[in-house]
Amino acid sequence: MAAEKSARQMAHIPPSSLRSLPTRISYLSSFLSFQPSDGLAIQASKPLIAPLIPVALDLVYSKLLSYDITAKAFVPRQSGQESGPSPSKPQDLSLTHEHILHRKNFLKGYLVKLVSNQDWTPTSPLWDYMDKVGIAHTGEPGFSHRANKPALRVEFMQLGLLLGFVEDVVLGLVLEMEELDLKTKKEVVLAWNKLLWIQNDLFAKHYVVDEDTGEVPRGVWKNVAGRGMALVAGAVGVGVGVGVALGIAYGASL
Repeated sequence: MAAEKSARQMAHIPPSSLRSLPTRISYLSSFLSFQPSDGLAIQASKPLIAPLIPVALDLVYSKLLSYDITAKAFVPRQSGQESGPSPSKPQDLSLTHEHILHRKNFLKGYLVKLVSNQDWTPTSPLWDYMDKVGIAHTGEPGFSHRANKPALRVEFMQLGLLLGFVEDVVLGLVLEMEELDLKTKKEVVLAWNKLLWIQNDLFAKHYVVDEDTGEVPRGVWKNVAGRGMALVAGAVGVGVGVGVALGIAYGASL
């Protein structure tokens, strides 16, 4: 009887429904237990986190400039950067370089937008903004103001690492706040953790092949979609040929 009751209570999530952003957010929020109270905790952290954003930005970009594989994304000039010399290599960059200051402003705006949000429902404009942040790193515009601008492509591995480091910085700052009691710190830390994992999914959905939803990666992958189908067909043919050859070589019966 217990098993039957459990089966009846199991929520049904049609995979294809997750292509809808509000439905996806509803599922993510349910799974992660992201409640309205979590949104309130993030809002309540604004007066404390906002003054520390410059410190957080320096920590984040110091980390990104510690590796050429992450720093190389900042070498090309992006939209909004109209002056100043362009670096020829990642090693030319510094925390005060125009390209880095430009990216700092974007991350600052992102963090401010998160702590300033007041609508945490599945149809909130915030989720659309976070989804477009994901798209904007695939090489596609994402935002209308980036249309016809130089493409920005950052690989998913580096985005995941960045998000993990941002979380480490933000939560570390919260835990060091002496003016917060333990209960409040716990609420804020848990809320930020959930929110950033939702952002992680809104990165992943544009980078990975999802067989359940049928979604495919954006950016450079779209440019090779047709060619990819031909490659798959060719690979299947080669695979069959190799399989037959191996079967003959090892005496397997086909």
